Amino acid sequence: MFQARKRESSRLHLLLLPAFCLFITGAALSEVSAPAAAGQTAASASTPLIPRELLFGNPDKAGPQLSRDGKRIAFLAPVDDVLNVWVGPVDDLAAAKPVTHDKKRGIRAYFWAYTHEHILYVQDKGGDENWRVYAVDLSSGNIKDLTPFEGVQARISGVSRNFPDEILIGLNNRDPRLHDVHRVNIRTGEMTLVQENEGFLGFLTDDDYRVRFATKITPAGGQEIHQLGEDGQWQVFAEIGPDDAMTTSPAGFDKTGRILRMIDSRGRNTAAFTNIDLDTGQQTVVAEDPRADIGGLMVHPTERSVEAVAFTYERTHWKILDDAIKADFAYLRTVADGDFSVGSRTLDDQHWIVVYVLDNGPVRYYHYDRAARKARFLFTNRQALEGLPLAKMHPVVVKSRDGFDLVNYLTLPIGSDADGDARPDKAAPLVLFVHGGPWARDGWGYDPYHQWLANRGYAVMAVNFRGSSGFGKKFLNAANLEWGAKMHDDLIDSVKWAIRERIADPQRVAIMGGSYGGYAVLWGLTGTPEVFACGVDIVGPSSLLTLLESIPPYWKPMLDMFTTRVGDPRTEEGRALLIERSPLTHVERICRPLLIGQGANDPRVKQAEADQIVKAMQSKNIPVTYVLYTDEGHGFARPENTMSFNAITEAFLAEHLGGRFEPIGDDFTGASTEVPAGAEQVPGLAEALANQG
Repeated sequence: MFQARKRESSRLHLLLLPAFCLFITGAALSEVSAPAAAGQTAASASTPLIPRELLFGNPDKAGPQLSRDGKRIAFLAPVDDVLNVWVGPVDDLAAAKPVTHDKKRGIRAYFWAYTHEHILYVQDKGGDENWRVYAVDLSSGNIKDLTPFEGVQARISGVSRNFPDEILIGLNNRDPRLHDVHRVNIRTGEMTLVQENEGFLGFLTDDDYRVRFATKITPAGGQEIHQLGEDGQWQVFAEIGPDDAMTTSPAGFDKTGRILRMIDSRGRNTAAFTNIDLDTGQQTVVAEDPRADIGGLMVHPTERSVEAVAFTYERTHWKILDDAIKADFAYLRTVADGDFSVGSRTLDDQHWIVVYVLDNGPVRYYHYDRAARKARFLFTNRQALEGLPLAKMHPVVVKSRDGFDLVNYLTLPIGSDADGDARPDKAAPLVLFVHGGPWARDGWGYDPYHQWLANRGYAVMAVNFRGSSGFGKKFLNAANLEWGAKMHDDLIDSVKWAIRERIADPQRVAIMGGSYGGYAVLWGLTGTPEVFACGVDIVGPSSLLTLLESIPPYWKPMLDMFTTRVGDPRTEEGRALLIERSPLTHVERICRPLLIGQGANDPRVKQAEADQIVKAMQSKNIPVTYVLYTDEGHGFARPENTMSFNAITEAFLAEHLGGRFEPIGDDFTGASTEVPAGAEQVPGLAEALANQG
């Protein structure tokens, strides 16, 4: 849980802390057909099924980045069905060649070093999140493991053009709870300790690789920002109360290093972009929005000036701070539809990679020449999706029972909404898709899960329940100690709204989600079992008590934040609350079908969370289907496993909601699928397992 979702990342890979993104995939129509389910419109029934392979397989190409000198371009693309980094001339994509050789999980996060000759990327083993950092020397083809330590997590904590051969990496090899900062030469692998961690959550460094500030969680769940003095001693620079702790943080420096940038909600509801003059202490508000927190900064690659800031309420909009880019943005708005952002820039700032996100089409990438003011189309991430009958995503604002505005996103089956008013002509089965985090949010744009489920005949609704990030501190803090309570009320209020609006058939509502969303599924089937026809839980905790008692060691510095917002396992009162809000406590209430997916190596929501609720259900003779992947962690990174689980999910939902489905077929090929319980509960699953064996 705990990670904001990115548009090209799996929405199931979330829970409590940032992690590296997983690139999604997509693409073309098949000849697969299925009879119309009861209650479907003729139009939706006649829409061809989009094969799962096109939606959840590897992308054709994704994540392009220009080398800092502008001579080459890199991107992710499959090699033997595994995502790797490719590099080629900027003006000849066809000449690109793979420069990495991953054969298992695929590479999902990489960037260019300032040498212009090295690619840096991260990888773990089987989803254990013990990330290692690798450097690819493009001249020789050699790949160097810069952090060759077993059972150690590496975090890239600083990159500067002032030192092209070196980066800063945080390592918890001295103490598994704490990441010390090291300076690492990407050519030789030589490593030098820069800062030993004395109990801090993290450090802020400048472009000269000087450690300047550090953050620490207080016992009350607030935050202290510490400044490193000239004498080498730490002093408290600012105290952030619990109400502002998750919406206030340092965000870097200007070019001089004397202006500290802050994302800051103190004295206001939404987080603004501010500057603090470190010589005078004066703080200036640069940009804010009354409805949304700052969602992103666009920073000049060498001048380090902030040129634009992003805000996202229903859709993303940019506030331009630097007149030098006004004409660029005006032109880029004419190039393609959708919400755009600048994904990569050269050091001379003359060339950009611009990314356009649509709700009913693949991601589009352009190479923008600023001098010529011309954008050249590069590729979409999934060419086979182009021209397919993909559904629109409608932002809808639902009022909670206690007055909050819930920014939700609704997707309807093609052909079900003749007048285009975001209301189907006839109430449809609904899948309530709950995001992880929970301190993350859903947003507008292409989503493979929405497209997949809508194509099968379901309305899909994503809810930004209280605690979702980006809507101000009042909304976020309203979720404190409300797991299984008001946070769940927001989901129920959204379902009731969909029923009142005749969007959802009240007898055919499913709940599905990953990480925190998986917890919401389990709580939905125990706390409000009459609402849902079935549930699909992916890597969701079944006990809040065992969840917090088994957190990874490197989360220990954040324990007071968790206990303030979820519940405190160290006190009798806190333990009682956590037990009461745990689905495991109320397992006897489950009376609707449940499908569980879990990664065996999950460091956040451990396999024991799934094992214990399955065991409890079996002890009470309550049916459950449990699917385990032996080479996955917190979410499913390998497309083979994603397609395997989604094939099972599709048959499961069709059985209980009446939608269309594509047979499992050979979607178990290459997957590590194990089903410890309940294979007979899902049509075709036992046969597929037998064929796999």
